[in-house]
Amino acid sequence: YYAEDYHQPTDEPQYIQYDHAARIGRFLHDVMMAIAMTAGKVTYVGTGVDIMRYIGKKTEVIDLNGAFAMPGFIEGHAHFTGIGEAKLGLELMPTKSWDEIVAMVGEAAKKARPGQWIVGRGWHQEKWTSAPSPNVEGFPLHASLDAVSPNNPVVLTHASGHASFVNGLALTLSNITRDTPNPSGGEILKDKDGNPTGLLRERASGLVKRGAGEPAPTPAEMAERSLRVIELADQELSQKGITTFHDAGAGTATIDGYKAAIAAGKLKTRMYAMIEGSPAMLAANLDKYRMIEGLDNHLTVRAIKVHFDGALGSRGAWMLEPYTDKPDSSGLNTAPIPDVKATAKLAIDRNYQLNTHAIGDRANREILNIY
Repeated sequence: YYAEDYHQPTDEPQYIQYDHAARIGRFLHDVMMAIAMTAGKVTYVGTGVDIMRYIGKKTEVIDLNGAFAMPGFIEGHAHFTGIGEAKLGLELMPTKSWDEIVAMVGEAAKKARPGQWIVGRGWHQEKWTSAPSPNVEGFPLHASLDAVSPNNPVVLTHASGHASFVNGLALTLSNITRDTPNPSGGEILKDKDGNPTGLLRERASGLVKRGAGEPAPTPAEMAERSLRVIELADQELSQKGITTFHDAGAGTATIDGYKAAIAAGKLKTRMYAMIEGSPAMLAANLDKYRMIEGLDNHLTVRAIKVHFDGALGSRGAWMLEPYTDKPDSSGLNTAPIPDVKATAKLAIDRNYQLNTHAIGDRANREILNIY
C-alpha cells in the first residue's frame, strides 16, 4: 500500500528503514536509500539524509546495513492450511521415488504408537525417476506401505491436492472395499482383480475416515491444532517474503480459524480467502462472512471458490476426449452443473466474485457456458 506523495509524511512515521537499495512503486527503476512507513503504508521514499528529519520519538529506525529491500510477494493462488498441515506430517515434495516414500513412512511408523495415523503431502508420480513395480496406471499398490506400516493407517496427499494414497489399514478403517462404488466426482483406482490399489482420486479422498481408531479430539484440542497449522504456514510464508496470500478455498471453520489467529497475533500474512461450500451453506453464510480489508486489513472474504474438475497430474481434469494413457476416462466433473449454476447465481445476488477451478477443456467449456 503506497501513498500518492512519497516525499512528505503527514504524520510521524512508525518505521524507517535506511541504508539499503530499494525498488518500490512508481520508483521501480530507481534506487532509493530510505523508506518511511505509517499504518501499513509507505509515506516516504528517498535518501537516508533527507529522511532523518522525520524521525519522531516513537519512530522505530531500522538500519539494513546495505541490504536490498523490496515489497513483499503476493501469492495469487495456493492453499494456506495445506502449507501448515505439510509441516505437521511427512514432507514428500522432494522425494524422487516411491521407494523413498515407503522408507519415510517406515521410519515414521517406528516412532508412532499403534493406531496413530501417519500423514504426508507433496508426492507426485511424474517426479519419480522410475515407475513403481508393480503399478496400476503408474501408481503403486498399497501392499508396499502395508509391509512397513501394518499397525498404523497411512494417508499421503498428492502434490496437487487432487488425490490421496492410503495403505490397507486406512482402507479397512474407512470401509473402502472392492464393492465400494466410486463417489460422484471421484474414483477408487482398482487393480485388474477389482481390489482397491490405495489411490483415491478427487472426491474419493473424502471417503478416508482420518483419525478413525484414535480418541476423538476435544474442541479445545481441535482449536489448538488449527492455530498451530495457521502459525506454521504463516512462518513459512514470512521466510519466503510472501506478505499477502490468496487462499483458493476455505470453509467457514477455516475462516473462523484465521480470525482467531489474527486476534492472537499468530497470523501476520494478509489473507484473501475464497469461501467454499455447498449452495445451501453459502446461502446461509455469505452475508455473515463478507469482509473487505477487515481486522486491520488482514482479512478479505468476497470471493467464492468452486472446484469444477480435477488435475491433470491425477488424470482428473475433465476433458472432451479420453486420456491417451487412460482411454477409459475423460476425467472427473467434481461439482454438479446445477450446483455450480446455483452458486454462480448466489455470487451475483450477494455481490461476490466467483473463482472456478477448471483445468480440462470440457470443464472450461461448461463453466464458460454457465458464466
